[in-house]
Amino acid sequence: MRLTVKLFAYFRDNRFKQQVMDYPEGTTVETIIGSLGIPIDEVGVTMINSRPCDLTRVPVEGDQLAIFPAIGGG
Repeated sequence: MRLTVKLFAYFRDNRFKQQVMDYPEGTTVETIIGSLGIPIDEVGVTMINSRPCDLTRVPVEGDQLAIFPAIGGG
């Protein structure tokens, strides 16, 4: 399955901003994040096609997955 992965903020460091990638059917958002070397505990928001999704969601062909880091501060 081909989908567009978009990274935000420091997740782009030494990676990419946006890239079309291939994954096997049935791959979860959590597995995709892990394949990018992003620690799951640093992820704040994930979205598929501009709608929030959880880590167990399985994207389908042509989806756009956006991955945002958690925001810290006080």
